[in-house]
Amino acid sequence: MSTSSTPRKPRTPRRPKIVLSSTRLAELEALSEGMMRRNPELAEQLIEELGRARIVTPARLRPDVVDLGRDVTYHDEETGKDHTVTLVLPQDADISSGRISIMTPIGVALIGLAEGAVFHWETRGGKRRELKVLKVSPVEREALQGA
Repeated sequence: MSTSSTPRKPRTPRRPKIVLSSTRLAELEALSEGMMRRNPELAEQLIEELGRARIVTPARLRPDVVDLGRDVTYHDEETGKDHTVTLVLPQDADISSGRISIMTPIGVALIGLAEGAVFHWETRGGKRRELKVLKVSPVEREALQGA
């Protein structure tokens, strides 16, 4: 049995892969540019996520990937609770109805993740949380379609 003389570096958690549709990419780039004056830190976070995303045609975006207009159920490791939200554009956000804006820290953290992804999210108060995407599904409510 041989031993390695190279010391191991501590592992930093790898960020989960993200996938976006090509049409969504352009929309999110425009949103991040518009957000640059109001919240540059969040806009930069979104730009960073967009830069590392794998881009696919809309038809190839799997149904288990978080996208605008899809319900997302995630588990919060700290509280032990599951939450279901719908990711929406800022003008459609209504936290009391579970519709959260893509232009929030949790929205930026969720976009493009697949079911089973574990990710770290920093709250507006600077607290780091670990969350896991449990389920992604199309919205069954008509509210987002202007009904």
